[in-house]
Amino acid sequence: MSKRIYEIDGNNFSTLEEFWDEISRVLIPDVYWGRNLDAFNDILRGGFGTPEEGFILVWKNSSVSREKLGYAETVRQLEKRLQKCHLTNREYVKLQIERAKQHKFATVVEWLIEIIEDEEHNDIELRLE
Repeated sequence: MSKRIYEIDGNNFSTLEEFWDEISRVLIPDVYWGRNLDAFNDILRGGFGTPEEGFILVWKNSSVSREKLGYAETVRQLEKRLQKCHLTNREYVKLQIERAKQHKFATVVEWLIEIIEDEEHNDIELRLE
């Protein structure tokens, strides 16, 4: 039996929040979820409406996403994190922001790809197009 194919399109989102919208629309329509990296990981593990036998995720225009979800978006996301994080984590997040500004930190798109390609999700195949 062949795996189900889902397609997301890098032309449909420019921010991490818009990526969450695309994932919601394509992978789990009408399902409430936390819309954060941990919740995204949970979705990929199954139980939220994605096929238990795994699936193929085709990321069309992934080069557009590499640009749009690159360092500028990473800095923006880390600055948002800084506003919400516990006081004991503030210096660490500030350091991450500085590293991202210097292009020495993983980008948002890299965070997402790493989660998708995690060995825990070995039943999910990512195709970057």
